[in-house]
Amino acid sequence: MSRIAEHHVAGGGNGPRTSRLSALLWHVSMLVLAIAMIYPLVWMLVSSLRENSEIFTSGPFDVSGLTLDNYVRGWNAQQNTFATYFRNSLVITTAVIVGNVLACSFTAFAFARMSFRLKPVLMAVMLMTIMLPEHVTIVPQYILFSELGWLNTMLPLTVPKFFATEAFFIFLIVQFMRGIPADIDEAAALDGCGPFRTYTRIMLPLITPALATTAIFSFIWTWNDFFRPLVFLTDNKLFTVPLAVRLFADLGGTDWGALFAMSVLSLVPIFLFFLFGQRYLIRGIATTGLK
Repeated sequence: MSRIAEHHVAGGGNGPRTSRLSALLWHVSMLVLAIAMIYPLVWMLVSSLRENSEIFTSGPFDVSGLTLDNYVRGWNAQQNTFATYFRNSLVITTAVIVGNVLACSFTAFAFARMSFRLKPVLMAVMLMTIMLPEHVTIVPQYILFSELGWLNTMLPLTVPKFFATEAFFIFLIVQFMRGIPADIDEAAALDGCGPFRTYTRIMLPLITPALATTAIFSFIWTWNDFFRPLVFLTDNKLFTVPLAVRLFADLGGTDWGALFAMSVLSLVPIFLFFLFGQRYLIRGIATTGLK
């Protein structure tokens, strides 16, 4: 019996060691993946501080001879300074965020908390639009905006967002609202609140995580959008940051240092926006997924 007990004790001792080994392997593999994902960003950052002749010849961790000349040269390399392109991107993304948050939340409130005819049909049609590739709808949109005289303005990139054209955000907010007890609506009705006051006074504060998720994704997708500004904008004064970065390839003999410098600057607003909103983003995605 004592030998059996000793055998069980010895066998049981392998459990903690195996668990620690598995945890170590897991953390090492995650560290390797993290380094592989961060490496391109680090290389671009270091390259933005090097002379063009050293970008592809020096090692990735060689930090000698770094300079800020690429940022100065890149900032003034285009027909307009990059301040113009940053301002254009900021105006467009701000309008898109406001439009998506207001219009999509209002439409989601109707689908989630109100009853009306053809509601299931309209909901299904709305969800079907998610499956339409952007390249299928861009030609009809171009013709429509051309007839309205909106080409080469910011209107095609901003105005449609105020008409709840983003079905993904509507669905996300609908799922979030469905997790809020219906008793709240009944209590609000007893207090004399109509649908609009219920939406503004009660629902909007309760769905803050979903609204923050909508705002963050709207910012990232719009700030990085290259295709739609390329289609609708032709005036250099109206170009966004992605279009301005692309112009470096048309300058004849690409200035890699200036290109990397402006690419780094173009990523800063995204990192900052995500950094300050990640708490709401995680809450919004996690809570919506549980509903």
